[in-house]
Amino acid sequence: MGCLFSSQGSASPEETEVSPKVYSWDTREKVDPKDYTIENLKGETAGRLPGTVNGQQFIIQNCEDCNIYIFDNSATIQIDDCTNCRIFLGPISGSVFIRDCESCKFIVACQQFRTRSCRKLDVYLHCTTQPIIESTTGVKIGCYQYYYPELEDQFKKAEISIFNNNWSSFHDFTPVPGESNYSLIPEDTKVEDVVPLPSTEQFSSIQVSMENSRSVVPRTLGSRRKMADESCLVVFFKDDESDTRVRKFLDELSQTHLGCTLVQTKEISMQPAEAQRVFGTEAYCNAVLQGPVIGFEYNGEDCIRKCQEGILSVFKGAAGLVFITQHPEQAQEHIENFYNYVDMQMSM
Repeated sequence: MGCLFSSQGSASPEETEVSPKVYSWDTREKVDPKDYTIENLKGETAGRLPGTVNGQQFIIQNCEDCNIYIFDNSATIQIDDCTNCRIFLGPISGSVFIRDCESCKFIVACQQFRTRSCRKLDVYLHCTTQPIIESTTGVKIGCYQYYYPELEDQFKKAEISIFNNNWSSFHDFTPVPGESNYSLIPEDTKVEDVVPLPSTEQFSSIQVSMENSRSVVPRTLGSRRKMADESCLVVFFKDDESDTRVRKFLDELSQTHLGCTLVQTKEISMQPAEAQRVFGTEAYCNAVLQGPVIGFEYNGEDCIRKCQEGILSVFKGAAGLVFITQHPEQAQEHIENFYNYVDMQMSM
């Protein structure tokens, strides 16, 4: 007896070939390194507009007497062998590394800042970690001041808090005995005199301001000497309106109470037990579960009263929670408790 075979469902070898497997990296958009590099320019203005870098790595090298503007967030930026250049860098989610540069001026916001083998740098800086210089001399540092409409969103994309700025706490890997390789830019220096506003047609659509009152990053005193004996700690707790209140409070204090100086700011997450230890009460334990808190240290004559007036003006009877120093003799303990906790958490 023979066997009966059905040809239904059978296929030729050509028909049974398996399609090649497609991996995720095969479908990624191809990146041309030239789109993320500025190099070998002399006496020119160059840069990138918002939305053209989109978190990629970027390189600037071998430029002389140039104005360079990167109006977008990036992953890392490396700058090599530049002389007499003025450079603005949008928020950098990782590091900026400046090597073998001389007589250059920068406005930079980043997670990590480092220089090596550089001379005569002026830097307006926002850095969430301790900035580092190595084999570098003649560095002058100031607090970041800059605004354009897309900048705040770029900070968020780079996951950089505008309140965590360690601009003045430099570490020098190669100190010179009896000398300092860095100093502070005088407070009355105009930022636009260091890195000028862009003036070419390429950047005509960018609405840039370097006014302190409009800066996305609050201007702080940093390590400069405090001018008064009285200080105050103000801490905002997260809710639907807290971000708006924080900005209104900063504006209120800077515009109405000119003698009240913002020393430092921090944004940090806390647990209830930590809040009880820092604030000395259980009243804020539930509030810290809603999200990160934002703390301000102010200094100035009668600054506690001025901060309290600022809080009353901002809240105007609305619901919300804020911690504020009530008496001058408590201020230093409050400030040390809060910022010691912040430093401990951010160093982990």
